[in-house]
Amino acid sequence: MNTLRAYDINIVGLDNKRYEYDFTSGDAFFAALEQDLIQKGNVQTHLILDKSETMIRLAFHITGAVEQICDRSLDEYDEPVDTQQTMLLKFGDHNEELSDEIELIERNTATVNIARYIFEFISLSLPMKRLHPRFRDEDDEIDDEQNGKVIYRSDAEKTNEDDQPAIDPRWAALRKLSDN
Repeated sequence: MNTLRAYDINIVGLDNKRYEYDFTSGDAFFAALEQDLIQKGNVQTHLILDKSETMIRLAFHITGAVEQICDRSLDEYDEPVDTQQTMLLKFGDHNEELSDEIELIERNTATVNIARYIFEFISLSLPMKRLHPRFRDEDDEIDDEQNGKVIYRSDAEKTNEDDQPAIDPRWAALRKLSDN
């Protein structure tokens, strides 16, 4: 947990103005978080903290790369990370997460640890389908050819030379009823 102490920001003595911080997170950062999604990586975080009387606005810009394992080949590869996210910490009488972007913190809170926010924003920026870059080109070509649509065709339904599908006799009978 000592590794994560570097991500503590003392907010008690801060004036109501803008502050900027830079953090570098390596393998020790991801190991200290005790999670299985990311084991290794190197990311830089530029944080702009705007403090006011009622809230703190945290604007994160995170860049770098994290090591991932390809779902298809189980090869390790570096997934680039470049994300910008905002978090609002409103002062209140208790701690509560109101939404993904807004949290209440107690007025007497001395420090805010931003390690959890950095990890969550990195995790959200990663693709659901983890593919090594050499497979991405193949998938892009397939998507371009099909334009995202899968078309099923059965040649057994065609009976005429004009490539017109055969009409189901039940529909033909219903059509005769509607013509009357």
